[in-house]
This record gives sequence, structure tokens and C-alpha cells, in this order.
Amino acid sequence: MNLENAKKEFLNYANNYDLKEFQIKRKIDHSLRVMALSRKIAESLHLNSEEIEIATLIGLLHDIARFEQYTVYKTFNDSKSIDHGNFGVKILQNNNYIRNFINEEKYDRIIFIAIKNHNKFKIEEGLSKEEVLFSKIIRDADKIDILYQGISISWTDSVEKVENKKISEEDIQAFREKRLVNRNTDLKHTPYEMRHLLTSLGFVFDINFTISFKILKETDYINKTLKRLSFKDDNTKELIEEVRNIVNSYIDEKQKG
Repeated sequence: MNLENAKKEFLNYANNYDLKEFQIKRKIDHSLRVMALSRKIAESLHLNSEEIEIATLIGLLHDIARFEQYTVYKTFNDSKSIDHGNFGVKILQNNNYIRNFINEEKYDRIIFIAIKNHNKFKIEEGLSKEEVLFSKIIRDADKIDILYQGISISWTDSVEKVENKKISEEDIQAFREKRLVNRNTDLKHTPYEMRHLLTSLGFVFDINFTISFKILKETDYINKTLKRLSFKDDNTKELIEEVRNIVNSYIDEKQKG
């Protein structure tokens, strides 16, 4: 496999869209960072060289549907447009486009399953051990970079809106139970502007590998994101501080292996 050629093909594909559009450029950068993170995670698991390359390729291609999604629907909200994991698989299957990225066919199923499952609330059942492994690698890499974006990229035009919103005890129950936050059930009464923040912070409860927790510990994305926000409501400040402590303690515990 030639990953440099795969990267060139990916960039050629992205060039079909408006590169002056911030959200398009954002997804190119995100894909390249996730590509690097996927490699780092795979290497930490002592996979063989071919498996590391497959994990890296999945990282590059996991969001390939985002460009068409945003161009057509002007949103990255899957519930208001398309499921970008499923659609990404269709793009790669259409006219066998996947062959532009990898010559061998034997990993197609793993690539498609990992991309399909990277954005789901949980990995589908009935998969092989290998399929689950690659799905977990891309899910970790994707979540780490989403948390990275909280430092300066997310809420570019809406920090003040987030700061003015309030949350309740109910909104942080998932954190107290140390489980992945479900925005459709746990946050159904939460102000829209706060859902992305709480959902992202809750990602730590769906992280799979020690190296991923070590990255989060070293980069301090959680604290850097929350430092960026100054909530106006005192009760909300207290609840967010509780969330911060829960999440940081969880990372501290897990990164030790």
C-alpha cells in the first residue's frame, strides 16, 4: 500500500469542493490529523506493518462523506442530513473508488465496517475481533481530534451563546455514572449550544486504548477547552467543574494502564 498516493488521492477528491469554505478546510485538516492519530494508536498496539497502514488509511478516509454532506446540506448534523459514516462507505464503493486508495481487496470489509461504525453511538454487534479492533482505533482517533478542536475551532462564532446557557443536575448524570453521553436521551432537555460540549466531554467514557488516554492526559484538551469558556450562571459553573473533575480523574486512572 502506498499511503502517500492515498493521501494525494484524498486531497484530489477534496479539491472538488470549495476550499475557501472554512468547514471544508476544517474537515481536510481533521482527516489528516486523525490519519496520524490512527497510526500512533495502531503502532502502540504492536500491530504488524500492514495492519498499521490499514488503520492509517481508515483514519484518512473516515470522514470522506463530510465534503458532500456540507456542500449539499450546509450542516454536519447527521440527523438533519445524512449518516456520514454510511454515506462514506457508499462513496468508496461507488465505481469501486476504494481501489484509488488501496490495490488489495482483502481489507475492504474491515475498511468499510470501521468507517460505517466510526460515528455510531456504539459499535454494531456480530463483528469479528479484527473488525472491532479497527473500529475502536478509528473511534478513539476521531474522538481525540474532536476534543482537540474544542480548544479553538469549535464554537468559532458561538462561544458567547454557550457561555450564556444553563444546565441542570440531569444533564450531567451520565458523567456521574461514568458512561458515554447519549445526546438523544441524556441531553434531550439540554440547550442546543451545550449539547456538543457535554457530548464531546463524555467521549472519554468510550475511549478504548491506554495510549489514547495518555494522549488526552499529555495534551490536556479537556482543561484547555473549559478554560476557553466562562459560564455566566453560577450553578452551571459548579456543574461544569464537577464534570471537569470526573473526566480528569477518569483519564488519570485509565492512562496508567
